[in-house]
Amino acid sequence: MSQQNWNASEYKKHASFVPTMANDVVGLLAPKEGEVILDIGCGDGELTQKIQEKGCSVIGVDSSASMIETVKNRGIEAYVIDGHNIPYQNKFDAVFSNAALHWLTQPEKAIRGAYLALKENGRFVAEFGGKGNIATLLKAMQEVFEENADFGQFHMPWYFPSVKEYQELLEQAGFYVKYIELIPRPTPLKSGVEKWLEIFADGITNHLSQEQKTIFLGSVKDKLLSNLFTEQSGWVADYVRLRFEATKA
Repeated sequence: MSQQNWNASEYKKHASFVPTMANDVVGLLAPKEGEVILDIGCGDGELTQKIQEKGCSVIGVDSSASMIETVKNRGIEAYVIDGHNIPYQNKFDAVFSNAALHWLTQPEKAIRGAYLALKENGRFVAEFGGKGNIATLLKAMQEVFEENADFGQFHMPWYFPSVKEYQELLEQAGFYVKYIELIPRPTPLKSGVEKWLEIFADGITNHLSQEQKTIFLGSVKDKLLSNLFTEQSGWVADYVRLRFEATKA
């Protein structure tokens, strides 16, 4: 799994679209007062706090110490834990995740951890990158690596499954899948594509020199201008989200 160096303040400044576009998945979770809920990949805790404000007892986990510090500053119980290694058993009424499961490239481990963490009949509700997510961005990044042999091999840091693939994984772990859907969601990048690459593609470029990173950013941007940029809308990323609700049988 590629290491991503998250900076909570940079994330809030340039990636605020991540929690602001999560109203539908939070609505699907439908948190109820008194419930105990685990938020996997909680980021800076903006959504975790919204869930807590519904009267829930929430624990946030994330692999980034910077993010977890921010979550704790919101008054939320939170721990630095890799989503592949969830340590809880039979504790939660619901497990929630937004825009995080595509970073967990061993999905069987993440799903198993969620299953074990849930009480009987508990629900697992999440949204993350699905099949076709950022396909245009990915193609451009791969092409730039191919054109610059000194960059080394391109390593895919994400996992973007189809509905069929992920439903089968959930069912194999013991879940009953109540709902699952792929949702195209073109997403405006108000800070531009280069800032998006700096934040989200760090796991791809963190071995490059500063000069190589500059070449990478400029070359990828040039390749994407005709596909993802218009004068009217600015930069719009080709996001596709996979959203689901499953219950522990």
